[in-house]
Amino acid sequence: MAKMKRLQSVAIANRGEVAVRIIHACHELGLRTVLLHSEADVQTRAYRMADTRICIGPAATAESYLSIERNVNGALAGKADAVHPGFGFLSENAAFAQAVMDAGLLFVGPKPESIRAVGDKIAAKKTIASAKAPSVPGYMGEDQRIETLVEEAAKIGFPVIVKAAAGGGGRGMKVIRSRAEAVDQISSAQREGLSAFGSSVVFLEKYLDRAKHIEFQIFGDASGDVSYLLERECSVQRRHQKIIEEALSATLTPELRKAMGETAVRLAQSAGYEGAGTVEFLLQDGNFYFLEMNTRLQVEHPVTEMVLGVDLVKAQILNAAKEFRVWPQESIVPHGHAIEARIYAENPYAGGIPSMGKILGVKWPDGPGRRFETGIDSGDEITSFYDPMIAKVIVWDETRLRAIKKLKTTLSQSLVLGVHTNIPFVKEMISHPEFIDASMTTQFVEKYFSEGLRPRERSATELEFQKRALDVVSNEGAADAGTSLAASRTATATWFSGAGSAGPSSSGWSNT
Repeated sequence: MAKMKRLQSVAIANRGEVAVRIIHACHELGLRTVLLHSEADVQTRAYRMADTRICIGPAATAESYLSIERNVNGALAGKADAVHPGFGFLSENAAFAQAVMDAGLLFVGPKPESIRAVGDKIAAKKTIASAKAPSVPGYMGEDQRIETLVEEAAKIGFPVIVKAAAGGGGRGMKVIRSRAEAVDQISSAQREGLSAFGSSVVFLEKYLDRAKHIEFQIFGDASGDVSYLLERECSVQRRHQKIIEEALSATLTPELRKAMGETAVRLAQSAGYEGAGTVEFLLQDGNFYFLEMNTRLQVEHPVTEMVLGVDLVKAQILNAAKEFRVWPQESIVPHGHAIEARIYAENPYAGGIPSMGKILGVKWPDGPGRRFETGIDSGDEITSFYDPMIAKVIVWDETRLRAIKKLKTTLSQSLVLGVHTNIPFVKEMISHPEFIDASMTTQFVEKYFSEGLRPRERSATELEFQKRALDVVSNEGAADAGTSLAASRTATATWFSGAGSAGPSSSGWSNT
């Protein structure tokens, strides 16, 4: 293939850890990066890493990250050759992809017509029918009147789930369990869809209450070839937001894996799909049903990269520059098992409410088979403007049980000071028998952890130690942040070494 001539710089229309991930990939390819950021994201990790920074508006997403005009103008002002949308925000917006191309820039993602065909949840339902794949019974009509939607929900039979057609990431999704709550839930989904994605269009599906959530990573190139890069299990969810993801799923037989993967490929091919995408299914009683297709990079893409030894972000960029041929299907062979946990700034002992504030110290424990993706450094602040995800912790090992053990150890050794995190919550979930034997469904969190964790009383000694360690980290007279964090880490290790057999899980203040 010819070397890239045109593509020399990439604008990143996103923020946080995905912006950091894209910057790393661009720098490894020798490309200049242009970060399109809001006023609230000045002096973030991505801001510090980018070669060029263009402020596109205030903190409000409608005036910055969701503004097509401001993102395109920012990319042009930064003299970028291409735009990578990351995930969320405008990443699945066909109008944005078209505007980027109309401005003479490359869009690092599928063509606008492909996004329309499969990215919009209603259009995807129609496309999947032509691809001969089973889908969940539902309503995806054009009549969006509340009274029509209520009647259609009743015909489907409760429980029913209402979803924003342009949605993703769990936003704009509500479960309707009876006719009495239908109006409120549908109205709420419409409002949320309009606010988050600029569209109030919704559709209805029968709610499967014993299903596993299995998704297949697909990738298409400019020649028309599409391959599936096997699956990820994403059944551990809270309010339709994934928390823990794995590759591969312990549930699928080779025959079922092949059938689902080939279905995903047929769907992508029917839309002339290029680039990275994900086809999501629900699996219940041995039958699988098409759920939706995400026309973008997924938050959980690292677990696929870990088990297959690929780089999906580099592949996206090279594919946009017509410098890439997709991996042949027969060459895609998994090795070992990978698990990802999303680490949020939230209080697990108070129902998971967000925990805002300054990060006084952070330490991720390096080691074989461990990977950390974060947009947060010591001194940064968790604000109320955006999603409070601090990091993704990904581990790999030769077997699933060893990967679970490694994840627990890694989380116990992780240190975040200044805010609460969901680390204790994740550790409890991956220790549950249903997670260990891989029998969990999408109802797992609601069934066992609907109210989070019960508060635990701390001893006077623990509280005093916590105060002393926080004082060390926040001490303005310290030589530098690294010195103070090292001192705190040493003190923490000393405390844990005398904490008895319960270890870090018992004391635990450093990762709550």
